[in-house]
Amino acid sequence: MTGAGKKDRVTFLAAAWCLSYPDAELVGRVPLMRAALGEFPGASRPFAVVLDQLEGTDLMSLQAQYVQEFDLGKRHALHLSYWTDGDTRRRGEVLGAFKKVYRGQDTLVDTRGELPDFLPMVLEYSATVDMATGKELLVQYRPSLELIKFGLLRDNLPHSDIVQAICNTLPGASPEDEQAVMKMAGYGPPTESVGLDPYDPRLLPMRGA
Repeated sequence: MTGAGKKDRVTFLAAAWCLSYPDAELVGRVPLMRAALGEFPGASRPFAVVLDQLEGTDLMSLQAQYVQEFDLGKRHALHLSYWTDGDTRRRGEVLGAFKKVYRGQDTLVDTRGELPDFLPMVLEYSATVDMATGKELLVQYRPSLELIKFGLLRDNLPHSDIVQAICNTLPGASPEDEQAVMKMAGYGPPTESVGLDPYDPRLLPMRGA
């Protein structure tokens, strides 16, 4: 494996962990992440603030902040197909396609109660099972990644640097703003909802990505 390939695996796995719900096990992995990222020049920079927070903040506060920012609303939704299909019925087919990818490698993926398009899950799959196929998914959902990043940036959350680090491993430069992302991917609100949380009008999901 090339040096770039190893760097991408380390970046994806560290990102998967840093974007997941924090628990004692995750906090215990911080030294491992620092050591692994430190093997590649510049790789640790996007993770620095989040790793410092994991080590320097009590666990209950970390968990409360994660729930507030990632679980209670859709502003920073980490489910890739939410940004392309919203809460429409078509999304069920998309989620089935994610499961099919995982099954195609004869790999038992522990969803841990999450939908299969959960970004940390896709990243962990890419890093530990099949980087090529995982990257294909990330390229396909590049607009979702970019919109997640811009949402995190808007709310001044350091996880935005981690998502940008993921985008930097993919072909092409990141769009300059959300309007450019929407233009690239095709924009339009979902035509039918299954009754979940209402959309932030500034962040309507895209269709046709």
